[in-house]
This record gives sequence, structure tokens and C-alpha cells, in this order.
Amino acid sequence: MDNLRLWHKFLQTIKSEISPDNFKAYFLKTLLKSVEEDKITLTIPSAFILATLNRDYKKIIEETFSKLLDKPVIVEFTVKEFEETPENQAEDFFQPLAPKQPILNPKYTLENFVVGPSNNLAYAAAEAVVQNPGISYNPLFIYGGTGVGKTHLILGIGSALLAKRADLKIIYCSSDQFMNDYVEAIQNRKMADLRKKYRRADILLLDDIQFFSGREGTQEEFFHTFNELQSKNSQMVLTSDRSPRDIEKLEDRLKSRFVGGLMLDIQPPDFDTRVAILKAKCLERGEDLPEESIRLLASGLESNIRELEGRLIQILQMLKSKNLPPTPQNIQFYLSSQPHQTLRINPKQVLSVICDYFDLTAKDLTGPRRQKGLVLPRHIAMYLLSEEVDLTVERIGQILGGRDHTTVMHGRDKIRQLINTDQEIQRIFIEVKNRLFSTTYPQG
Repeated sequence: MDNLRLWHKFLQTIKSEISPDNFKAYFLKTLLKSVEEDKITLTIPSAFILATLNRDYKKIIEETFSKLLDKPVIVEFTVKEFEETPENQAEDFFQPLAPKQPILNPKYTLENFVVGPSNNLAYAAAEAVVQNPGISYNPLFIYGGTGVGKTHLILGIGSALLAKRADLKIIYCSSDQFMNDYVEAIQNRKMADLRKKYRRADILLLDDIQFFSGREGTQEEFFHTFNELQSKNSQMVLTSDRSPRDIEKLEDRLKSRFVGGLMLDIQPPDFDTRVAILKAKCLERGEDLPEESIRLLASGLESNIRELEGRLIQILQMLKSKNLPPTPQNIQFYLSSQPHQTLRINPKQVLSVICDYFDLTAKDLTGPRRQKGLVLPRHIAMYLLSEEVDLTVERIGQILGGRDHTTVMHGRDKIRQLINTDQEIQRIFIEVKNRLFSTTYPQG
């Protein structure tokens, strides 16, 4: 784990353990200076903060780092006067050390993006943006259904640009993150800092812009951010699950700017592309499936890329658990069982699997407690109940203890984003989903 990612995870963890006021006072202006064998050094902005951290927080700081690194460590502090710049404002919490080096999932690159008839134009546009950012297509607006590769493509653009120029200020975030930053900036009276963060970017990669729908204040702020970035030829790449013209309650002036660039849609993959995707995923995982088995799997799963990968992982797990070879016959048996197991999935199964995986009780999952360890299980439950059981957000809120539908939407969309950007969350989600589907596999 590199230092930037380690510090990001540390702040995420510690923020849930202490009060918001103390987090802002003692941690947002603290930086990770170095990581050695068993020692971590933090840079503190003042002697007063150093004394407070030493007295009240050193134990929890060491325990948190030890847990993240899976080994005991000691923490030392050094005092250095802190120069307040856009790079270390509170709004840069997710990139506190160097916003020029954003946290981009290395799994998603243009090199491992599988190109086919359904996405070749979008891929060609992405390559053109990398060659001439801010010039070729600005903005580049990519839209399409869930799981067709939009996030992979924009993360690939970010990684390729960063490889060419490490000094670029690249921001990748979801529309949800932009909205949260906007709300926090209003609440904390730090709008100037918010604008410095986004309007000084060289590259802005913004995912799922359809969630701006109906958010008048957010749209107003983004409109001016868009204009500022475009005026200085900063590249913008935006994604959505639909064309800008089809996003309800989106201001006309934003629609006109989006359609003023290049708009391209990505369709679900055709058969040959599905075969290529399955081969690439098998290669990534070190698996060896016969050609006939891969083609059978591709023909039986006319779905998006994310679901295709998920089903591949499920079948591999099922075959290994039963010590069966990946023959066409065994895969056909799996495919034949799919409709039945999908029908048998119900909310009770989802909650039961999540409780079992995270070692929780149903009361923990649906109750009012807000401990850090309950956030991820609840968000995964919200996502699965929406995507796999096809429940409304209102019904999901009722099942999870009477939670508001906006809370459910936030949790569902947060997991949807993290599945694409956080490898650890992706691993956990796949394991939970595998357990959910494995409960319905025929025995024998």
C-alpha cells in the first residue's frame, strides 16, 4: 500500500472514531511524512496540536495504523509550520497529500479495456483525449447503462494522462462526491476552498452526472466550474447512464454545454466482445477455461461487463467448491440453474448472508446504531436489495429499520462507485455476492 492510499484509509477510519470538530482541528492539517519498517512519522502544524495528539490520540493512531498495515508500529510526530494552500484544504480530504496524484484504481487502464463494436468509438475518443487533452474533445461525454465500462474508460484516461505528465492536477470523483463537497463547503463557509480545489484542476473526471438531477445549488456551482475549466482548456470527461437530453431536472444551460462537446454512448457487449472480456478476466485471475466453455458462457449471459465478470467469478467458485472441472456440461448446468436461483433470492436471504459475512446480528444491521463497522454492511445491503431483488428505495428503507429513502440512495450509489474504484471494497462485495448466489446452487 503506497503512502497516499495508506493516509487516505487512515483518515477514513479515524474520522468515524472521533468527533467531527476534533477531526477537523487535529487531523486535517496533519500530514503523513514517512513510513519506515515499524515507524510512522506525521508532520504536525503546531506544538499545541502535537501535545494534544500525544496526550489524547497517540494510542488510537498507532492502533489504526497497525491494523491497516497488519503489524505493530509506533508513531512519531514532527512539528512544521503549515502553509495553507489549495492542496491541503479540508475539501481535499480524499487526496490530502498531493492532489496531483489522485487515487486511481490501477486495475482500470486503456491497455486492458476490451474494445468491440459496442464501445470502439468511445475508446478511440479516449485515446484522442490522452493525446491532446483539452483540445480534441472537451468535454467528452460518455453515456450508457450500468456496467458497460464507462468508469473503466475514464479511469483509464486518468491513468494514461498521469503516466505522461506526473505534474497534472487530476481530480476523479463521482457526482455524489461533488455534491457532498458542495454541501460541506456551504456548511463550513469554505466555498472559496471548494472552488480552488475543482477550478484549478487540469483534468476533471466526473462519474454518474445524472445524479445532479434536481440539485439546483449543485448545478449552479458546477455550471461555473465547467465554464472556468473550459476557459483554460482543462479537459473534462463526464459519464452518465443516459444522454444529457434525457436527464430530467437538469438545467438547459448545462445540457447545452454537455452536448457542445463529443457525446458517445456505449452499448452492452456483443457476443464476440463478451468472449474477449471473459478471456481477459480469466487471464487476470490466472484461470484457464476451455474455449468451448468460454463461448458457452458468453452465449448464455447477454449482460453488462460487470455482471459478466461477477457471473464468471460465481461459476469458478461453484466449480471449485464442488471440485468439478470447467467443462461445457458443468457450465451448462450452472447456466440452466440461474433463472431458478434468481427467483429464489429474497430480502431475508440478502440480510442473512450479509450478517453471516460480517459477523453481525439482524438487529445490528437494521438497528439505529451508527458505528463505523456497520456502514459498509448496510450500504452493501442497500445495493443488493436494489440491484438483485429489485426493491424500491422506500421499501429498502423499511426493511433496514425505517431509514429514509435518500439515505438508501446514498448508500446504494456509494457502493456502485466503490465497486469500480476501491479494490478492497470490490473484493468484499464479490465475496458477499458469491455467498448469496451459492446458497441457491443445487447440491451434489
